[in-house]
Amino acid sequence: MSKILIVEDEEAIADLEKDYLELSDFEVEIEHSGDRGLERALAGDFDLIILDLMLPGIDGFEVCKRIREEKNIPILMVSAKKDDIDKIRGLGLGADDYMTKPFSPSELVARVKAHMARYDRLVGSNQKTNDIVEIRGIRIDKTARRVYIDNEERTFTTKEFDLLTFLAENPNHVFTKEELFREIWDMDSIGDIATVTVHIKKIREKIEFDTAKPQYIETIWGVGYRFKV
Repeated sequence: MSKILIVEDEEAIADLEKDYLELSDFEVEIEHSGDRGLERALAGDFDLIILDLMLPGIDGFEVCKRIREEKNIPILMVSAKKDDIDKIRGLGLGADDYMTKPFSPSELVARVKAHMARYDRLVGSNQKTNDIVEIRGIRIDKTARRVYIDNEERTFTTKEFDLLTFLAENPNHVFTKEELFREIWDMDSIGDIATVTVHIKKIREKIEFDTAKPQYIETIWGVGYRFKV
């Protein structure tokens, strides 16, 4: 079932949109502020976002801009503002469509279906299977460069991602800090191996339940690190 997020401050409108979309077999969630809507949009696994323009907290323009920086899912912007300048700005920030209130719920559903079908044609059916590394609750999507811990996505820097992936792909192998530095940073350590220690610490903070007793990345004292399976 496709998942849709509605970010709309008017509860009656949001509930009406939700009812019509659910009748068309969509799973729908609602947020009423820009701040919460942005947070949910970035953290959740949604297939399309219906985004109001005038929102408390962060406005729809900023929400759209920040979602588009990280995700490529369809964004349908809705607003009572009829000015072309607002429509041009919204589309320029990455919205896929702009609907002016009032509109019929059936038209909204039709547009949602059209955008999702188009998105599926572009990236769905022809998309190759992603290269996945999965170990004890950690899922590393090498193709999309995304990491999930117990199905919750966590954000990693480029080097954190590369280091975690390398260790996970070579489980139970002990690597020295020098070896890891050469592998990930592609250069000799030259006294810079503290960089590895810092990155291991940051990775542990994101994947370990208790960093004092790591279950994934073990420290082998006097030698280096090992990803335990």
